[in-house]
Amino acid sequence: MARERLYLFDTTLRDGAQTNGVDFTLADKLAIAGMLDELGIDYVEGGYPGANPTDTELFAKDRKFDTIFTAFGMTRRPGRSASNDPGLALLLDAKADAICFVAKAWDYHVRVALQTTEEENLASIRDSVKAAKGKGREVLLDCEHFFDGYKANAKYALACAKAAYDEGARWVVLCDTNGGTLPHEIETIVADVCKLIPGDHVGIHAHNDTEQAVANSFAAVRAGARQIQGTLNGLGERCGNANLVSIIPTLKLKPEFSETFEIGISDAALKKLAQVSHALDERLNRGSNRHAPYVGESAFATKAGIHASAIAKDPATYEHVLPEAVGNKRKVLVSEQAGKSNILAELERIGIKADKDDPRIGRLLEIVKEREAIGYAYEAADASFEMLARRTLGTVPNYFDVTQFDVNVEQRNNAKGERVTVSMAVVKVRVGDDNMISAAEGNGPVNALDRALRKDLGKYQKYIDGLKLTDYRVRILNGGTEAVTRVLIESEDENGDHWTTIGVSPNIIDASFQALMDSIIYKLVKSGAPA
Repeated sequence: MARERLYLFDTTLRDGAQTNGVDFTLADKLAIAGMLDELGIDYVEGGYPGANPTDTELFAKDRKFDTIFTAFGMTRRPGRSASNDPGLALLLDAKADAICFVAKAWDYHVRVALQTTEEENLASIRDSVKAAKGKGREVLLDCEHFFDGYKANAKYALACAKAAYDEGARWVVLCDTNGGTLPHEIETIVADVCKLIPGDHVGIHAHNDTEQAVANSFAAVRAGARQIQGTLNGLGERCGNANLVSIIPTLKLKPEFSETFEIGISDAALKKLAQVSHALDERLNRGSNRHAPYVGESAFATKAGIHASAIAKDPATYEHVLPEAVGNKRKVLVSEQAGKSNILAELERIGIKADKDDPRIGRLLEIVKEREAIGYAYEAADASFEMLARRTLGTVPNYFDVTQFDVNVEQRNNAKGERVTVSMAVVKVRVGDDNMISAAEGNGPVNALDRALRKDLGKYQKYIDGLKLTDYRVRILNGGTEAVTRVLIESEDENGDHWTTIGVSPNIIDASFQALMDSIIYKLVKSGAPA
């Protein structure tokens, strides 16, 4: 049997922009719209022309996307005609393929927020849809607060939705604006709507205030809705919107949906989903959620030894889908809870050949447990585990030796008479028969040490020129004057590869130095630098 078409509508650039701390530039919006277009999203809502200069400029020119590029805005104001509403005029003039109007569907909001009559609100919906249709635009109506409105006055909420559909709106979208409706309520109410409006004209727009926006979206689909609105990574005001990064693979990979529905995302595009999710976080200059379903770094990570042993025999024992299907990868963690299976699986992943009966494997497991008991966490530091494994197995060249380093922090007046704090590090390094001394200033002692250490490594310098530190995290493991410090450093190279290293010591500089050294040596090994 032919599968039914299900449509995806992304509002990252509009509703997602309501997220606390998110402020998209025009370049951001164009880049993200391009990613969504390439992914195969049916509708991309770009923003609200007239609401701010960025969105106004975004819709001032034609954008060549395959997706249906959509402008968002309000229906005509109460008391004005469609031809005499400046906001509506801006929407109609926007270079957009479709217009998504928002209108009140809760009689309480009509009275209190709009301070108008129920009939005038209905007339505003009809007039706005008619005006946009007259301009040749595809029209959507977001019925704001629909579910709360339905529970308060079902007849009026349905009248709002029906007014838009009767006037020719392609989609009538039911919004759980406050995010408090539960899945069983969504399913019952959407089923009632679909008795009045065909389901292939009904959409769902769920907010995540009860952590059920994704579940609510699927409940609406089961009840007949055929469009899902959401955002990448669940961006959105308060607790966010329905997360399309979770919805898409569920629709593609779970038989209940994949055997019934077809979406615009190809199997090849699905394999780029993790990349798209992480690219958005990079653009927002924030770390990705390592525990995110499907695409998180820990989504397919296994820590317990008994689980790792089973996965080695058949990954399906502990994986609900193949990680490669969404662009992710399997990760067997090495920790104090690990068994030999975890060690062997991780060695295989990083390309180190080892015999399971090699006594050094047992020794490596012992070292991991001993070191984690004093504060190391190799599950969070993949590169440091690889360095430990290679050293234990005798496969790390002795590239260079740091014979001495010194770090000073000085507070003084600068040339402008301003009080500043300056850090300086001096590092002595031996590379073969050559002895070198490097000095560098930094905005802190660790930054100064990093700069000095990587300033001159002789014949190895060319291998680390593209190395940079992207994150630095410190955790105090116990209290008191003898507190132990754990430092995690994330590094990136010229190829865009990321890795994490760790150091542990009562002295934060010493812990940082351990992590820095592991990062540099990892880069040399990774680059195939000669001994």
